[in-house]
Amino acid sequence: MAILDKNELLELNSRYRATLINSLAGFKTAVLVGTENNEGQSNLAIFNSLIHIGANPPIYAFICRPDTVRRDTLSNILETGSYSFNYVQSSDFAKAHQTSAKYETEISEFEAVGFGKTYFEGFSAPFVSEAPIKIAMKFIEKIDIAINGTIMVLGSIEKIVFDDHLLAEDGFIALEKADILACTGLDAYYKSEFLGRLSYAKPETEPKRIDTETQV
Repeated sequence: MAILDKNELLELNSRYRATLINSLAGFKTAVLVGTENNEGQSNLAIFNSLIHIGANPPIYAFICRPDTVRRDTLSNILETGSYSFNYVQSSDFAKAHQTSAKYETEISEFEAVGFGKTYFEGFSAPFVSEAPIKIAMKFIEKIDIAINGTIMVLGSIEKIVFDDHLLAEDGFIALEKADILACTGLDAYYKSEFLGRLSYAKPETEPKRIDTETQV
């Protein structure tokens, strides 16, 4: 059995430590964040830090690395206040991963990696045409995390676009029906598999399967 305490973690090679801690956090939804600056230059970048903040009002957040170097996604969001979350199908995992390459600002990752680009009325940010779930976001707040210089970006959900068959009667979105890509760390990708939904947990009451009642 391997045991690493904090001091041992801090003594590890920095890249090894980053890979270990990133992958240890587990499976997360891979999202492509689409942005565009005021000059019309588009940008697309993969993130694995989507966070549900609340449903009333509907707010999502994600984490950006420190802005000590050029960060086109962050600068475009701060410039225009508009961005998109685009879920990825497993068949597109290599193209999605390639958006993490350090392309120059004047090169659009949409064209560079081969994703289609689409727009919705009222939103300046571009969306990935192939994405089975698209979310239009409006910037709310930037929170600087002092301990390591990372940045939390909070935004409100303005529009959700998805196929009807993904929605259950109770509002549940079945991501596995769209073959949504999951990831761990910075370079490992997975398919999603549905195991079941369970009833609200109560003391001294066994949970019951509810997916057969609510799935469409």
